[in-house]
Amino acid sequence: MAKVPSNKVIITCAITGGIHTPTMSDALPYRPKDIAAQSIAAAEAGAAILHLHARDPKDGRPTPDPAVFMRFLPRIKQATDAVINVTTGGGLGMTLEQRLAAPLAAKPEMCSLNMGSMNFALFPLADRYTTWKYEWEERYLRTTDDFIFRNTFRDIERILKILGEEHGTRFEHECYDVGHLYNLAHFVDRKFVRPPFFVQLIFGILGGIGAEMRNLMFMKETADRLFGDDYRWSVLAAGRAQIPFATQSAMMGGAVRVGLEDSLYIGRGKLASSNAEQVAKMRRILEELGREVATPAEARAMLALKGGDKVGF
Repeated sequence: MAKVPSNKVIITCAITGGIHTPTMSDALPYRPKDIAAQSIAAAEAGAAILHLHARDPKDGRPTPDPAVFMRFLPRIKQATDAVINVTTGGGLGMTLEQRLAAPLAAKPEMCSLNMGSMNFALFPLADRYTTWKYEWEERYLRTTDDFIFRNTFRDIERILKILGEEHGTRFEHECYDVGHLYNLAHFVDRKFVRPPFFVQLIFGILGGIGAEMRNLMFMKETADRLFGDDYRWSVLAAGRAQIPFATQSAMMGGAVRVGLEDSLYIGRGKLASSNAEQVAKMRRILEELGREVATPAEARAMLALKGGDKVGF
C-alpha cells in the first residue's frame, strides 16, 4: 500500500442517496445544481470522496439516467479535486442494466458495490409522515416490505469485470452483514478484487446487521481474519448511529462516511442544514482525537485509484 501517514482519515460524504425522500428534509438535494453545490461544499469542508446518486429534478425520485448524472458530475470535477464515487446501487427497483448505465458512461475512479443480495427495508420510515411533497414517496417506502435488492455472484462478477477490469474503476465494497465479507473474500480469492481494496462496513439498515458496537467489533475482526493487511476500511451507520459509529471507526484506525444519504440529522432531533455541516462536525471530532483528514490526493494513494484525469466526464 502507498505510504500515507497512519493518522490520516478518509472522509466520504454520501450526498443524496436513494433512501430518503424530499418530504423528510428540505436540505436533501435532488436538483443537479443543488447536488453539485452541496458536493462542492462538502469537499471544501474536508470530504476526500463524494458518493453520488442522481434524482429526477422534477420530483426528487431516484433516477439511473446518465444524462442527469452528467448535469452535475463535470461541475463537481471542475470545482474540486475530490474523488467521485458513483453508485451501482441506484434506487429501489432498478435493473442491473439501469444501475450500470451512469457508471459505464462516467467511468469514475470509484463506484459503490453492494456485496450481496438482501432484504432492504425502508417501510418503517413511512409511518413518521402524514403528508408528502410528492405522490411517489409513500409508496416507494411502503413497498419495501416486499423488496429484495439484487446483487448475485454473477451480477457482482459482471460489475467487477466491466467497470473494474475494463475501465480501471475501484470499489467501495459495501458489506451490510457478515456474509457479505465472505462474499468479498470469494472474489479476492478468485483475483477479481486486488489489494488495496476498500471495505465499507454498514450498520443499521433493516435487512442488514444492526447498529450495535459489538457488531462493529465482530465485523472488523472478521475482515482482519479474512483480508489481513490487504484492505482499508470505513464505517457508515444509518440515522442516529452515524456519528458514534464513525467516531469509533476513527478511534480504531478506520475511515468514516457521513452524508444525508445515511442520516438527515446533525444532532438529537435536529435536522442537518447540509452535507457540509455533517462533514465539518466529523472533521472537528477527528481533529479532537488527534487524527488528520486525508486530502483527495492522499485518498487516491491509499486506495490506488486511477486519477481524476482518467474518468469519462
